[in-house]
Amino acid sequence: MYDRRMSPYERLTVNLVQRGAEALAKASELTGHTKTDTVNRALQVYAYLEEVRAQGGEVLIRRSGGEIEMINFL
Repeated sequence: MYDRRMSPYERLTVNLVQRGAEALAKASELTGHTKTDTVNRALQVYAYLEEVRAQGGEVLIRRSGGEIEMINFL
């Protein structure tokens, strides 16, 4: 019999809207990672970014042309 408490993994079923499914496919294609790895990495990045925001920080990106853009989470 399978004992969830002994597993280092947590199985999750997610229903993605079309936009989410397309983003997952694009991210997987760009990185070459599996969908599972892509979701795991995305959740880790999201948790980190939310932690930064919760501590009063801002999330900024610098585009290849040098422009800086603040990322706003909805």
